[in-house]
Amino acid sequence: MSNIQLNNDDQRFLRLAYDEALAGFEEGGCPIGSVLARGPELIAKGRNQRVQGGDPIAHGEMDCLRKAGRQSSYKGMTLYTSLSPCMMCSGTIVQFGIERVVIGENINFGGNEDFLRERGVEIILANDQACIDLMARFIKEKPELWAEDIAEEVESTP
Repeated sequence: MSNIQLNNDDQRFLRLAYDEALAGFEEGGCPIGSVLARGPELIAKGRNQRVQGGDPIAHGEMDCLRKAGRQSSYKGMTLYTSLSPCMMCSGTIVQFGIERVVIGENINFGGNEDFLRERGVEIILANDQACIDLMARFIKEKPELWAEDIAEEVESTP
């Protein structure tokens, strides 16, 4: 793990997000995990559940936020995600006022970091090798499922 900018809590919670991603992969789903924390306090963790639950919006971040339940405020919270967030998840981060996001990797999918930064969200990119490797393996092994997850058409071979 590249921990240049990560404090001990960041390292611990990003590892939990990776563990959620790995669990999702082992269940046959997309390996994207997420954790919500307030300082050293774990609020919730979740993973992409699109395949497992047949829910098209159950991305890792959305599952985590759903499990967090109602919060009177997200001020002072950090969302950890194994992969750079898509537009749906980024919009939710902005809507909820989450001020800080720690991203495991953006090599396999460049999400919407600029969108988040433009709206005042602090972005920490970890370049975590375990997150990179797991997502690359998933994309290689299940390209159709990955394309479905990011709403892209798979090119058919003649």
